[in-house]
Amino acid sequence: MGAVAINRKRTEDSLNFNHQQSPSQSSKKKRRFSFGIVSPDSNKPSSSTVSRISRYPDSKAPLRREIHAPSRANLRYGFPRPKPIDHSSLNEAKRRAFDALRFFSKDREVIDLGDEEKEAVCEDSSIEVVDCDDEEEEEEKDVEPPSSSSMLYSMSLVSQGKTTTDDDASSLEAYKKLLESAERRNPKLEALEFEILFNETKLSQLRQSRPKPVEKPLKVPDEPFIPLTEEEEAEVYRAFSGKNRRKVLVTHANSNIDITGEVLQCLTPSAWLNDEVINVYLELLKERETREPKKYLKCHFFNTFFYKKLVSDSGYNYKAVRRWTTQRKLGYALIDCDMIFVPIHRGVHWTLAVINNRDRKFLYLDSLNGVDSKILNALAKYLCDEAKEKSGKDIDVSSWDMEFVEDLPQQQNGYDCGMFMLKYIDFFSRGLGLYFSQEHMPYFRLRTAKEILRLSAD
Repeated sequence: MGAVAINRKRTEDSLNFNHQQSPSQSSKKKRRFSFGIVSPDSNKPSSSTVSRISRYPDSKAPLRREIHAPSRANLRYGFPRPKPIDHSSLNEAKRRAFDALRFFSKDREVIDLGDEEKEAVCEDSSIEVVDCDDEEEEEEKDVEPPSSSSMLYSMSLVSQGKTTTDDDASSLEAYKKLLESAERRNPKLEALEFEILFNETKLSQLRQSRPKPVEKPLKVPDEPFIPLTEEEEAEVYRAFSGKNRRKVLVTHANSNIDITGEVLQCLTPSAWLNDEVINVYLELLKERETREPKKYLKCHFFNTFFYKKLVSDSGYNYKAVRRWTTQRKLGYALIDCDMIFVPIHRGVHWTLAVINNRDRKFLYLDSLNGVDSKILNALAKYLCDEAKEKSGKDIDVSSWDMEFVEDLPQQQNGYDCGMFMLKYIDFFSRGLGLYFSQEHMPYFRLRTAKEILRLSAD
């Protein structure tokens, strides 16, 4: 029992000694306990213990925390000694603050509080209790805070100082000079304005007094549009009847072409023209020119097979048509003709090519406004070969124009292309313009049938 009591007492002394040490040392060093007999001087630490403790470094005092706000420490130990105030810097700061406040005006924020809420406001609070009337509230609504642009403009004026004032003065002087010069020019401008108005009035009077050019009425000849008589129309309709389909109605002796009722039916409305009718009609046009050479141009009319021989699938071949235009057959040379007409059949469409020796042109006429330069190039080469072969002349056609005629009567359906081509030839051989249109096609079909039945072109 005695040993236990002694140990308990020593343990309490050791704990008291360790309590006097720093927290860092007590956490690093573990406590030791001895079960031996303790001397009566046990309250003092032994020399061994002190030597052991001296080996550890002294704990450094923690860094002092700076206090940025009022704390209880000031109340306990007193306020720190105030630093001397630099009045020069304070005055400078005040001056800068007042300069800045010149351009800013901050309205007070007014909050309407009840009686109970007013009592709740603390005395040291920054909120000021103000009693406002309704009239003062309306006045505050009318006050508009200054805009940022106006504040910046005012600050810029202050920063510029005297320089801005000088610039304003110089700009004002320049403006006065410009105003004076403008005032001096005002009388001159008024005089010029009056002169302009006077000249415009005079010009309008002269235009009104000028006689208008008299437009000559377009004279359309009567011969291409002579109406058929009742007897002629009855003859044509009999030929169109089905009874005469296999009957040879007429035979053209020079071309040896027989025209049956079936062949002639291509001249009925909405029918496509065939080679026999076109070739016979071209022969009739040539015979008409021979009867009255002074009334018609000197022309040559190739048939529908000429171009197919000249330009075949193998290309251009002059030898295939060299004997078509001998002096013995024609009685004249092609280069002596005013116009040479070449019908072109393009599958299901008829077009016309013209060699115009008189105007030195190559023309291409299509009732659908088509274009094909290969045809005109082939005819230009043919004309050179023909002149050299038949007349021994070299013709330079490089300067000749190649024209694809656009301003010409055009078909409005899909079956009158052959009729348009024949009328192009008819009017050109007369030396006339193309004074016809789609509405004349029914008449031209009946007229062409009548001329073929009588083997004479009018």
